[in-house]
Amino acid sequence: MSAGQDPLFSLADRVVVVTGGAGMLGRQFAKTLLARGAKVAVFDAASVEQARKNFGEQGSDAALHFEQVDVADRASVVAAFARTEAALGTPTGLINAAAIDAPSDSPATGPFETYPVDLFDRIMAVNVKGVMLCCQVIGAAMAKAGRGSIVNIASIYGLVSPDQSLYDYRRARGEVFFKPVAYSASKSALYNLTRYLATYWSRAGVRVNTLTPGGIFAGQDDDFLAGYTRRVPMGRMARQDELDGAIVFLLSDASSYMTGANLVIDGGWTAW
Repeated sequence: MSAGQDPLFSLADRVVVVTGGAGMLGRQFAKTLLARGAKVAVFDAASVEQARKNFGEQGSDAALHFEQVDVADRASVVAAFARTEAALGTPTGLINAAAIDAPSDSPATGPFETYPVDLFDRIMAVNVKGVMLCCQVIGAAMAKAGRGSIVNIASIYGLVSPDQSLYDYRRARGEVFFKPVAYSASKSALYNLTRYLATYWSRAGVRVNTLTPGGIFAGQDDDFLAGYTRRVPMGRMARQDELDGAIVFLLSDASSYMTGANLVIDGGWTAW
């Protein structure tokens, strides 16, 4: 029996909401779930038309449902969830992958002492409040149904501090650049949100876990790659598809006794 047919890892006919589902990682997660027989609702800030385009030919798949959602707005989440439930049924899975960070040329990449408060508030609103709201709305429906698995996507920069020396090459060019604080703070907050919800819903059949990825290769410049890969025991960044196994595991019955945990896939970054 192939892994794709193994009932332990089966996702056939399950309904999964993926926030940030039109982005790089969210799209990869959605495609993986579709390939394993799940029905997927893509929640994204992008328009439905743009999100569908991001999936190419697969965007017309009948098992794929699109919603334009502001995850930091409860009314937006509630409305999108109602339409999703009507179209696909009550979700059994939720992947909270929606997140934002300061652009690399933003004033936010200056010293911590001058970090813009309004940007901090916006990043925390999407990356933390957005996860909480989606869990409130979708997790509550799962709890009522007595079944569900929530996966909150964190980051190694929430587990440990960013290594600012990786950006020395930018400072050597005369730039004032520091990896900003808000993204790290927001991703760190997910660990205790996950633990809180795992214990809160433990008797309601809803499992809640965190997935912490390391850096994903996405065409980063050579100077950054050289520094980053030296810092990783495995000597490279991850491919986008190297989180697929973890996602399938966490959403399937293979992880049926796992809740409140953090699964780290970082090539060994946090091992030293």
